[in-house]
Amino acid sequence: MSGDPDPRELAIRTRFDAKDLDGAMSVALEGYGDELFGFVNGLARGRVQAEDAFSSACERMWRGLPTFRWDSTFRVWAYRIARNEFLRTTRETVRARKMIPISQLPSVQKTLDRIRSSTPLHLRTEVKDKFAELRAQLDPDDLALLGLRIDRKLPWNDISKVLANTEDEPSAREVAALRKRFERLKAKLRELAKTM
Repeated sequence: MSGDPDPRELAIRTRFDAKDLDGAMSVALEGYGDELFGFVNGLARGRVQAEDAFSSACERMWRGLPTFRWDSTFRVWAYRIARNEFLRTTRETVRARKMIPISQLPSVQKTLDRIRSSTPLHLRTEVKDKFAELRAQLDPDDLALLGLRIDRKLPWNDISKVLANTEDEPSAREVAALRKRFERLKAKLRELAKTM
């Protein structure tokens, strides 16, 4: 991270350190919920799939928050969870584990309801049909890469952490490979756009 710490991160950390996990989660969703839902919605093939993945991601964050180690920013951790939950729900794995119903957390539920009821910007425009055609031709990790870099403007190192299959710190080589993949993806999209 460069410059001053993000005030959202400081607010989340302050609540976390005070052992106010409900408050930390509420602040986190208030600060990052819209962009996380937009990210998942960009990966999904439909609103219902996006809502399911987003709800699962929020529940996973809530369950994992007590053991969050702050090895990265909360934002990066949340994106990683959102991506993984999207992939998990896409594979239609069985939910056998017990979850804390989000309805038992009124302050979190209120924020979730507000986020779900707003229409994402890209769904409000005429461009969505062509965009949907392009998206249908990409795999979920390519969609995630585009969303994290272009829409969310995450640094390459953070994107590498979100897309990684391990908790290890990404190497310079892995980050460079990700940048090359991004350049190839942009070229592919330019070619696909020409045919539409």
